[in-house]
Amino acid sequence: MIALLIVACEVAFWVLLAAGLALRYVARKPRLGAAVLLCEPLLEVVLLVVTAIDLRNGAEPDWKHGLAAVYIGFTVGLGHHTVKKADAWVAHRWFGGPPPVRPPKYGTARAIHEWRTAARWTLAAVVALGLLQAAIWYVGPDGAISSLRSWQQKMGLVIGINLIIAGSYTLFPKRPPKDAVPEREPADRS
Repeated sequence: MIALLIVACEVAFWVLLAAGLALRYVARKPRLGAAVLLCEPLLEVVLLVVTAIDLRNGAEPDWKHGLAAVYIGFTVGLGHHTVKKADAWVAHRWFGGPPPVRPPKYGTARAIHEWRTAARWTLAAVVALGLLQAAIWYVGPDGAISSLRSWQQKMGLVIGINLIIAGSYTLFPKRPPKDAVPEREPADRS
């Protein structure tokens, strides 16, 4: 049941995103579109409540419960950024808006972009780690918590990989080709 709910939440996320953007741009109802987009966090609340109820009713914690925590964490850490990027793309592609800001390619600007990206992924992983730990405490030490601990290790790996990537752009900045036109530093809207 939890796995199906996770899939349903993911589908509902994209449906709400499409509906919110359609209301905003096609129907020219920006407030209503924003209201629909603000309903997206309710999906995670529903998933969290159903997962907690499932564990309270005696379900053995397994990979699905861990995946629910990870899904919620990633929606918290990356959901807002995804909505903003989709909004900018739709506005540009179909409604004459300015082109979305592309990430810088070189130097310090690229390193800063990578650190911001790492911060979003780290936030996602930290929220997931917190929810996983709460589930472990909720189940208690006598429960089968190995799958939840396994998800915690994976979240630690996500944090580590993102810090390594961002650090590599800081320590070894990519240099523009010698004949390249200097890159303008765009105002980062991420």
